[in-house]
Amino acid sequence: MSADAWQLLFWFSFAALAYTFLGYPLLIGALAKAAGMPVKKSSPANPPAVSVVLVAFNEEERIVPRVAILLAASYPADKLEVLVVTDGSTDGTVAKLRALADPRVRVLAREHRSGKSACLNAAIPQARGEIVALCDARQRFAPHTIPELVANFTDPDLGAVSGSLEIDPAATGVGGGVDLYWKLEKFIRASEGRFSSTIGATGAVYAVRRELFQPIPDDTLLDDVVIPLQIAVNHGKRITFDPTAPAYDPQTTDPAKEKRRKLRTLAGNFQMLAQHPGWLLPWRTGLWWQLLSHKYSRIVAPVFMVTMLTGNAALAGEPFYRMVLAAHVAFYALALLGLALPALKWKPLSVPAGFVFLNLMTVGGCVNWLRGAYRQGKW
Repeated sequence: MSADAWQLLFWFSFAALAYTFLGYPLLIGALAKAAGMPVKKSSPANPPAVSVVLVAFNEEERIVPRVAILLAASYPADKLEVLVVTDGSTDGTVAKLRALADPRVRVLAREHRSGKSACLNAAIPQARGEIVALCDARQRFAPHTIPELVANFTDPDLGAVSGSLEIDPAATGVGGGVDLYWKLEKFIRASEGRFSSTIGATGAVYAVRRELFQPIPDDTLLDDVVIPLQIAVNHGKRITFDPTAPAYDPQTTDPAKEKRRKLRTLAGNFQMLAQHPGWLLPWRTGLWWQLLSHKYSRIVAPVFMVTMLTGNAALAGEPFYRMVLAAHVAFYALALLGLALPALKWKPLSVPAGFVFLNLMTVGGCVNWLRGAYRQGKW
């Protein structure tokens, strides 16, 4: 390749990475500030009925306290039900739920394990509430989480709302880098929600209008993105992000604990692209560029990291590019040191290590998607 071609490769790769991790957050933040359309949120005079749908697999140790927290929400008791779908549980989860003998608790016990999305497809049409709140077994809601979610639906243009997943600070340096990523992610979601629509939701805490729900493929990995986006694309409703509706996660973002979840989530982005390519068509939805910028540009970032480094190495004979290459090498050296010594909580190590870790998970997610690992029951 000629020097001009290498320069083009280097600068195109640099621009793609800069836009993905800096440009888009700044752009959507500026748009939200300059042309934001806040959701018309208010406490309804006559609160709608709410069904909380929780999918559980072998959760006998924590299912009862989890349901108790949901029932203790600051919401009219006669307007609240908890619908628990047990996904082929083989322990005492079903027995413990039925022993509660609470008329507000319904149990949908499925004999064979089929995955969360299949369970949601079975449960949501059976929900009695006008609003369906979705959650997981591990996280806990605050007493005000459900009423804060519901208050958003006084805006008739709203179809779905995501709450905020609150995670304890990581105990390792790499986890600290991932923490920074999660803070950036929440900033992007909040900005998107103010400007137009958030791209997806947080699976641990989100809510939708039941009448707008459409079944998703049973093997869907990202129900919390696909369900809200179907509502936005097919019904023209907004999705927003509400930081006042929290779910608290006892699991930190330390890599050892985060790896499995990230592999699944990132594989889900590849799956969503394959199953819903029409969402990138500008004439179908105005959210196409946000989806491309927020989700899909990230899954190709590892490619641009490699092409940028390759182009930089090919141009190292020139003083400027030699200096950039030295910075390149230093960045990856710090990242590798941070990954090798996770106990060191020093930002010059944790930030590069967290960045590289997340992009390695993207590669792993792609490999697992191509191998069909999710179909083989490994997740």
